[in-house]
Amino acid sequence: MVSYLEFEKPVAALEARIAELRSAAGGDVDISAELRRLEKKSADLLASTYAALTPWQKTQVARHPMRPHFKDFVELAFTDFVPLGGDRYYGDDQAIIGGFARLGGRRVMLIGHEKGNDTQSRIKHNFGMGKPEGYRKAIRLMEMASRFGLPVVTLVDTSGAFPGVEAEERGQAEAIARSTEACLALGVPMVAVIVGEGGSGGAVALASAERVLMLEHAVYSVISPEGCASILWRTNERAADAAEAMKVTAQDLLALGVIDRIVKEPIGGAHRDPTGAALALAKVIGEELDTLAKLPAEKIRAMREERFLRIGEG
Repeated sequence: MVSYLEFEKPVAALEARIAELRSAAGGDVDISAELRRLEKKSADLLASTYAALTPWQKTQVARHPMRPHFKDFVELAFTDFVPLGGDRYYGDDQAIIGGFARLGGRRVMLIGHEKGNDTQSRIKHNFGMGKPEGYRKAIRLMEMASRFGLPVVTLVDTSGAFPGVEAEERGQAEAIARSTEACLALGVPMVAVIVGEGGSGGAVALASAERVLMLEHAVYSVISPEGCASILWRTNERAADAAEAMKVTAQDLLALGVIDRIVKEPIGGAHRDPTGAALALAKVIGEELDTLAKLPAEKIRAMREERFLRIGEG
């Protein structure tokens, strides 16, 4: 069952009417024509609504409770996933997951944030907020990928790194910085995809790649719109204004040169068709890796450095 966002209420009303008609079908009255009319009206309204989303509405879509997360993409777009745990220093963080996988016929090192999809799993995965041991695990896996000559694919979906006292005690800032450094130093191809939220340094630590992609309705920013509004206007009620000013959408960030490519989502968002979204993502990642596979390590590192130094020019 679809969970509707506030701006989707007109679509929800139409789809509820369609469901009522379907449940009433089977009598002497032929309602097939009316059903087709309403279904077309609903589909057109959904398409027009999602074609004109505001940055704040895109933020809501990126956070949708039914939006596919790391484990969903693993199941739908990758095969032969072998998770690898632990940072060899402290423990195994469940917010950041990684391991060997196959994308088509290609072996890759797959790393990403997992938010969970219900209360129990969200608590287990700490809502996708990585701790120092999670970023140190990512470093270990990236170094392993480099030794074996495997490309690295990261799926970024976090509101930010975990800000708790225990994380700070274990060196959160240092772990994030080291993870970012490990990305930049890789001698193998790396493709990062913002699949939901890309929040602050917790996202950058897994997204410092030579090719950075975003799903169509994902968002990527240095701080959440609510956090920005609280700083600028002393209230999070102006989060919509902050999202507009911050240029958090894939379309804005592509224009600014922060990302390199947008992956189109099914109409109505990835949560309405996770399989379609995952297959589209797999296709685009495969295309990017095919291009990067032809380049030597020195060229890949140079591309990575150049793309980040270009951000903010002009």
